[in-house]
Amino acid sequence: MDAGAGSMSAQPTVLLLGGTGRTGGRVLEQLLEREVAVRAVVRSAERLPAGVMENPLLTVTVAGLSSMSKDELARQVEGCDVVISCLGHNLSAQGLFGRPRDLVAGAAERVSRIIGARRPERPVRFILMSSVSVNRPGRLDARRGSFERTVLWGLRGLLPPARDNQRAADFLVGEVGADDRFVEWAIVRPDSLREGAVTEYTLHEGLVDSLFRPGETNMANVAHFMCELATDDQTWAAWRGKHPVIVNASSA
Repeated sequence: MDAGAGSMSAQPTVLLLGGTGRTGGRVLEQLLEREVAVRAVVRSAERLPAGVMENPLLTVTVAGLSSMSKDELARQVEGCDVVISCLGHNLSAQGLFGRPRDLVAGAAERVSRIIGARRPERPVRFILMSSVSVNRPGRLDARRGSFERTVLWGLRGLLPPARDNQRAADFLVGEVGADDRFVEWAIVRPDSLREGAVTEYTLHEGLVDSLFRPGETNMANVAHFMCELATDDQTWAAWRGKHPVIVNASSA
């Protein structure tokens, strides 16, 4: 995959969750560069990328997502064609073990149920940023042996964020499913995140590297791919209902 972009006949309106994170900020910048209208729900507008607040395509709501009422969240969802979740837990004691422990899964469930209740004429795309630590169902990730599965099972028991990410993916697979009339989804699984510009990257249905010898994925590449999923129908058709793994071409 290169940095070229194919676009939808009409630009979507995107609801972005987690737009102040390291990858989420890049998603926001790249969406605005593509002249896509974005609604961002953030805890602190001061943490947004420099200069974006002046962009007329961006609407910012400062709020804690988990504390928003159903009606407040529904107003954010209304009229959006795509929801991108870059939510994650901070790498601190509070972020790893504090509340909300279901930040990612809770958002996926609440947003999906709101979309379903609204019964949009065209399915809304839900793009979830996840991790290669998240398994596809039915042991489809054949490269993951019994020892790695045991280690990951232990991590999910010890670290709430690991459990949260898996539950978010499991909700989309098991509760929303592949044939929902109102919500379509893709679960993006980068490997070890790195700084750097958009470069060549590769996409895979299954795992590329092992848990103990991870590959590398530039955050800018993750952002680029998620923007492609949001704006390009062919890319969406190829990866809808799947768990694509994205790694730098040099890493693959």
